[in-house]
Amino acid sequence: MAANAGGSGADAGWDAEAYGRHARFVADRAASLVDWLAPAPGERILDLGCGDGALSERIAAHGADVLGLDSSMALLAAARERGLSVQAGDGQRLAFTQAFDAVFSNAALHWMKSDPDAVIAGVYAALKPGGRFVAEFGVAGNVAPIREALRAEAAARGREPDALDPWVFPAPKTYLKQLETAGFSIERDDCFERPTPLPGDIDDWLTTLARPFVHAFAAGDDRRDYIRAVRARLAPVMQDADGHWTAPYVRLRFVARRPGANRFATTP
Repeated sequence: MAANAGGSGADAGWDAEAYGRHARFVADRAASLVDWLAPAPGERILDLGCGDGALSERIAAHGADVLGLDSSMALLAAARERGLSVQAGDGQRLAFTQAFDAVFSNAALHWMKSDPDAVIAGVYAALKPGGRFVAEFGVAGNVAPIREALRAEAAARGREPDALDPWVFPAPKTYLKQLETAGFSIERDDCFERPTPLPGDIDDWLTTLARPFVHAFAAGDDRRDYIRAVRARLAPVMQDADGHWTAPYVRLRFVARRPGANRFATTP
């Protein structure tokens, strides 16, 4: 998962170093999404939820003019260190009008929980006629056992899971219908499971990518006990005999087009 580009976790306390160490696989495993985007020299492209800019950098290498947008100041600082043009913003309150040939997003849309329809409408408005929206994000079933364990253990400790849960994982057909209702034409889509070996212990995933849950508990024993209890719930279903952890990712990837003529309007 990439950084939150909007929603209740506006900055969410992201740690760029920890993200790079424990969650680099999120961008690495989605590298082929750039091929779906097929960026062309001279295109103006918005990377919505750019995080630390790992994929923005790949897009820019094709000669495109890329603007990264994210709500995390720490991750935006890391993206700037890559020499990228970035700005802070909320994906649910985009204010661009026909400014981009394409909007790209990886592992960010599921963090925009408060108003997914506003995200779609904002992307549509931000695109030039004929522009494309190319994205991948988590859908129904994504990291399901992790989410269930986080919620169950939080509830067992007197916290309200709905208030802590930062994610929305819609049914793929539901989301594609939302795009069409907003005026997009779906040119290509794929929903797939991506079992993902984690680079370290599940504790690293939890402290890096489930901060709203973890930080609901005071630093120290309360937080350690919560992480330990979540870990115990997950070990039987996610840890193999050698101690390695695999997370059950489920992704939707799509290319959606705003109708109209555009000199970059080619289907990958």
